[in-house]
Parts: sequence; structure tokens; C-alpha cells
Amino acid sequence: MAKQRVLTGITTTGTPHLGNYVGAIRPSIEASRNESMDAFFFLADYHALIKCQDPALVRQSSKEIAATWLALGLDTDKALFYRQSDVPEITELTWVLCCNAAKGLMNRAHAYKAVVQANEQAGEDPDFAVTMGLFSYPVLMAADILMFNAGKIPVGRDQIQHVEMARDIAQRFNHNFADVFTLPEAVVDDNVAVLQGLDGRKMSKSYNNTIPLFQTEKQLRKSINKIKTNLLEPGEPKDADDSTVFQVWSAFASAEEIARMRSEFENGIAWGEAKKQLFELVNGELGQARERYNELMEDPGHIESVLRKGADRAREYSAPLMQKVREAVGISAVV
Repeated sequence: MAKQRVLTGITTTGTPHLGNYVGAIRPSIEASRNESMDAFFFLADYHALIKCQDPALVRQSSKEIAATWLALGLDTDKALFYRQSDVPEITELTWVLCCNAAKGLMNRAHAYKAVVQANEQAGEDPDFAVTMGLFSYPVLMAADILMFNAGKIPVGRDQIQHVEMARDIAQRFNHNFADVFTLPEAVVDDNVAVLQGLDGRKMSKSYNNTIPLFQTEKQLRKSINKIKTNLLEPGEPKDADDSTVFQVWSAFASAEEIARMRSEFENGIAWGEAKKQLFELVNGELGQARERYNELMEDPGHIESVLRKGADRAREYSAPLMQKVREAVGISAVV
């Protein structure tokens, strides 16, 4: 039976945090151990250029994200792990797909529409500060997906549109030229937690409310102590469902431990005690991986060799597919 091919990209614009771990990294690594899966994971460093003009940050983020996935146990002999920029066929395919992507489709992209709306509200020109990178990045995302003919694309609900756009562009290419591309499907796992941050909003770099994944024990304790709570005193019953502390606990704890902590909340556990137990739980899960991460960060040569090896394997797929695309559109040897 043919394996199901899944593909996930990680944009290299920041330090991985607990939300990334719970929402994407942990479930992806677990899925990659499934023998029926053919897993592709990549560092989306070209995507980073859309919103980051700091080369040192892009470089550092690529190193941190690669080290994170390796430290957490990604088996790169099974899963294919590569850096987007090491596979030149992806950017070549992006241009071909640009020639098959309707501008009207790009006009409807959520990120572009949000910028236009913000500009209009500020009294600016609708396209103020909009680069072609921002406008057309759904095409680069389509190339990431279609290059490896991935059938299933695990995404959050906010990313479904991009997979649908990739599908639309693939259909148009297949209709105009040849049946080259598998039509991808978005897969949303509603069981994957969307973690709340220090201020109770979704944990996100843009809100500056994250808990970095591999900070020191001391820093982790300090971050967890900063989680916003209400003023209820010890002994007063607390609403677990309205608590960031409990929500983060639920993302790391077993069903039994979740039930126990819910009972503790009803019995009025002190916030300090709840945060102390949360620190111990999170630190217990991440402690060994943190050590491995620190070792990897001290050995960038090893990280680079893993990514290069992944790129070589990735090009075993991308080079033949790009040759098919070239022949389909008429860019091939004159015979």
C-alpha cells in the first residue's frame, strides 16, 4: 500500500515557543513515526523574507528551529527534513505557477486583504508597503506543496485558504498542460491545542506573549510565573476553563492529571502552587530535549550536514518533477 505523503513548513522568523511545540512540532514528530506516513518537513526561509529584513535573525532562527526539531527526536532517516532555499527547483516552480495563478485569486488572500484594510483605515494608499513577496507568497506556498506532490497538508484553520489556492493553481496547470500535480487537501486536527500566551491571548510572536521552548529552567519558571491570573485568593474556587495556567497544563498533562488539577481548581488551589506544579510538568517533558538542543546549538556544523543531506534527498524528488513541468510547458531541449 502506498504511503500517505504529508508536508509541513516552518517559517524561520523567530525562536520556537511552547505554542509551536504543542500546536505543530510535537504532533508532526509523532505523525512522522507512523509507518504509513511519508513525512516532509522544511525550514521555510524564503517565506521569512516576506516580513523580516534582518539577515542575522533569519540565519539564527533557521539554526534554532532546525536544532529544536532534531532535539525533540525527529528521525531524519525516516522523515525528510530540508531547508527550502537548498532546493532551487522550488523557486523555479514558483515562477511557472505564477504564470498559472489568477491575480483575482491572490487578491482574495487573507494576509493581503488584511494589510489593504489596515491601510485604508489609516487613510493610506491600499497597497502601501505591500511587496510582491507579500502579495504572491501563496504561490511560493503552492510550489512548496506541489513540488513534492503531497496529498495531505496539516494546517491550522487560518491556513486552509493557502492549501485551497495551491489546489486551484494545480488544477489550472493540469488542465492547461499535463496531469503533473497531485491535488492537495488541508487536514485540520481540532484536537491539536492552540496555546494561550502570558496575557491570555493566543501565544504568538506578534503579541510578544510567548514562552520560549528551550529557555533555562530558571527562565522557564520566571515565564510561567508571569502568566496572567485573576485576583482570587487561596481557598476560593477557580474556573479552570477560564485559566491560561489550566489550559497550558492540559496541553502537557495526562487525562488523569487534567482531572486532578480541575478538582484542585474547584478546591481553590493557590495560583503560586498551580504555577509551581505547571513548571514541574513542563520542565519534566522538555528537560532532556533542552540539553540536546544546547549541544546542537554548539555544533552548527552537524545541523548544517543534516540539512544538506535532507536537501540532497529532497532533490531526488524535485529535480525529476521539475523536468516534467519544463517539458509540459515547452521549456526543454530543441530536438
